[in-house]
Amino acid sequence: MTDRPKILLVDDRPENLLALEAILGSLDVDLVRANSGEEALRALLRAEFALILLDAQMPGMDGFETAARIKRRTRTKDVPIIFLTAVDKDMSSSYRGYVAGGADYISKPFDPWILRAKVQVFVDLWEAGRLQAAQAALLRDREGAGGDLQRAFWERFSGLEEAVHDLGAQLGDAGPGARAALDRVQQRLEELRGTLDGRVSSS
Repeated sequence: MTDRPKILLVDDRPENLLALEAILGSLDVDLVRANSGEEALRALLRAEFALILLDAQMPGMDGFETAARIKRRTRTKDVPIIFLTAVDKDMSSSYRGYVAGGADYISKPFDPWILRAKVQVFVDLWEAGRLQAAQAALLRDREGAGGDLQRAFWERFSGLEEAVHDLGAQLGDAGPGARAALDRVQQRLEELRGTLDGRVSSS
């Protein structure tokens, strides 16, 4: 939970990557560069990312094919992708982005404030998901520990009942005082078991 969220920036133009780093540099995140779709796929094998900013128009493997490959991988299929592209008049490009698994689509030139706000939303969602997963794991651990303690308690309790029963057999014709004391112990054990059984059945 101490790791900062990572954002993967994918663009074949170094100046575009530099601009993205300048816009997002004030956020509490780690920014990782990738100059191609192939490099982005390799980066996704090495680390977990909260978000991918992906240029749609790149030579070789373009953004749409890169996104399709990302979504086919079990490990990365749920990582959100924001497409960045200079193609702002072609509606089919936007449609291709969503079909490829993009969560959002922003045309260049974009408003830095809007981009930063959208990125912050995805980062917040990622952090909330990490927190929820950690809490669920903690709850499972506690339930597991509670189950172990409960089993250990019942084993000890059953052993105590057996010991009292054996003691009764060993007393034989002991005096009335010893027998009365034993009867009181047995009665208390029966009352305690009844109470515990009632709590277990009602929980």
